[in-house]
Amino acid sequence: MLWLLIGAVVLFAFLGGLRAFEQASVTSIKALTAWIAALGGLSLALLLILSGRGGMALGALAMFGPLLWQKFQQARGGRVGGGPAGPGPQSASRPRGGPMTREEAYEVLGLRPGASAASIREAHIRLMRAAHPDVGGSDWIAARINQARDILLG
Repeated sequence: MLWLLIGAVVLFAFLGGLRAFEQASVTSIKALTAWIAALGGLSLALLLILSGRGGMALGALAMFGPLLWQKFQQARGGRVGGGPAGPGPQSASRPRGGPMTREEAYEVLGLRPGASAASIREAHIRLMRAAHPDVGGSDWIAARINQARDILLG
């Protein structure tokens, strides 16, 4: 009876974790992955130190250098990469707070500026077949695709 109860609790926790993972944003999933990797690396380093292989432990800890540098840069300046947040490749990947521009709409649909209305509709249908929430896609991505279509078709 005890094992059945433990199994039910584990199943409930697993299903709850799946539900939370389904609703999580990409950045939170990336952060979770980074934390899992960090904890795995620290565990490896601790095991190496305890088994008398301190040199290898230092090598394992050296893998944390880029992660620590990124966290330091974020804490110091608020942005990774430094420099002003002007137009360019670094600011293009940042999420924007305002409405989507026409250039962003073309980028979302994978089209070149000046595409015809027929190619916009075709790209919209093609992307929605893969990204619609009813077929396992993301609500956010589907909304972006619809927003891009609406902006380009007026």
